[in-house]
Amino acid sequence: MSSEKSGVRASDIAIRVHDVSKHYVMFERPEDRFKQMLVPRLERLIGRPPRRYFRDFAALSGVSFEVGRGETVGIIGRNGSGKSTLLQIICGTLQPTSGSVEVNGRIAALLELGAGFNPEFTGRENVFLNASILGVPRKEMEWRFDDIARFADIGPFIDQPVKTYSSGMYVRLAFAVATNVDPDILVVDEALSVGDEAFQRKCFARIEDIKDRGGTILFVSHGAQTIVQLCTRAMLIDDGEKILEGRPKAVVAQYQRLVSASTEVAKEIRTGIKALRAVSPATKAAVTTPDPKGAAALEWPAGEASDAIVALPIEAEPNDTVSQYADYYDPNLKSKSAVYLEERGARIRDLRVLTLSGEGVNVLQMGKRYVLEYSVDFSSEASEVGFEFLFKNVTGLVLAGSDTHRVKAERTRFVRSGSEMTISFTFNCVMLPGVYLASAGVRGLINDELRMLHKIIEGILIRVASEPDLAAIGYANLDATPQVALSSAGLPEH
Repeated sequence: MSSEKSGVRASDIAIRVHDVSKHYVMFERPEDRFKQMLVPRLERLIGRPPRRYFRDFAALSGVSFEVGRGETVGIIGRNGSGKSTLLQIICGTLQPTSGSVEVNGRIAALLELGAGFNPEFTGRENVFLNASILGVPRKEMEWRFDDIARFADIGPFIDQPVKTYSSGMYVRLAFAVATNVDPDILVVDEALSVGDEAFQRKCFARIEDIKDRGGTILFVSHGAQTIVQLCTRAMLIDDGEKILEGRPKAVVAQYQRLVSASTEVAKEIRTGIKALRAVSPATKAAVTTPDPKGAAALEWPAGEASDAIVALPIEAEPNDTVSQYADYYDPNLKSKSAVYLEERGARIRDLRVLTLSGEGVNVLQMGKRYVLEYSVDFSSEASEVGFEFLFKNVTGLVLAGSDTHRVKAERTRFVRSGSEMTISFTFNCVMLPGVYLASAGVRGLINDELRMLHKIIEGILIRVASEPDLAAIGYANLDATPQVALSSAGLPEH
């Protein structure tokens, strides 16, 4: 997509990747490498067609995209899909076989563990080494050093050789250097998963700060929730190709279908995802009805013309007088972003929300108790079976839920093939007024392999009805009770 076609001026482009491919020569045996050096040349000399003793492996094939200044773009994909190779080419540590990359601005990268560090140097020496690589003058780095050391928080190890560091210490120092040189572009490749929870929170806060300052961020992660929370746009890379690009929530949903599928079904799902790119806005309606069986379920990514999740606008509150006094079922409130994962021994059906008296509802009252219920048909014998549900907001942020597989005592020890089970979760509606989506899943062991047997993502839509004079903010009602104590000094004089 060129900048002219996308409506983005060339001066506003931070990264432009055009038709980039990366090929590697793979040899089955060590001697094949030697044969490839000599035999084809001899065969050409005697007029024979040269033989090949290698196979060509395409790590990337014709990848093109642009990242505008100030954007945060996420890249997600299965292991071995080519994500890290792509980032290395963008950062200049790897050359493409064909295609071109244009980077406008100072780029700081956090790639594979310890990249750019000399293991024999101390942490302090590596800070200045990285600064020289990034083009930061030594004097500037000297006054930045205290901030870097403070952020890395590795104590006296800053003056020890890097080869003595743990993996967490590597990442702490590398991230501190990369983000403290005021980069125009920050590239992060999954490395943050190595750090502990406290450090991860600090890293994400720093990333948010770079975003707020107008920096550009290219972020690779297997964490779907991280992509949804941090990114303004996402790309799905698979087998070296960019197969989908769009809103993070929609791209993540298709990734979840792909990564949860068996090898055979994954090929069909991949073909379906690639077909989404060819669907124009005028014909999107043709692919908005998912197949409950899961294998061929196609869903146009949320965003653009498909942003209308319900038939009525989300802001609309039909029959608002009734909604303030009773829960009810609104036939117009339906999810159009439902994604059905592959059935791998079970099938979920009839996902619904009920009142305690058993009436189906999708407009709920804050503070009341309800039942989320669904049925599961088992097509295979399974053991250690657990059931789950969760609620998301419309941007894809997971709010709350429950997973019985996490508690051994809550699992179902054994389920026979052909069995049918109904699962009910009674819950308090603590969500504040708004629109939310519910997902459900079942997982267990089949032939000693733990797998997601089936999952419906964003299968139903619910609305929590509006409430008058509500002080609570955010997504959940904490039922906070304010208490104001006025000191005597603050009382008015009589």
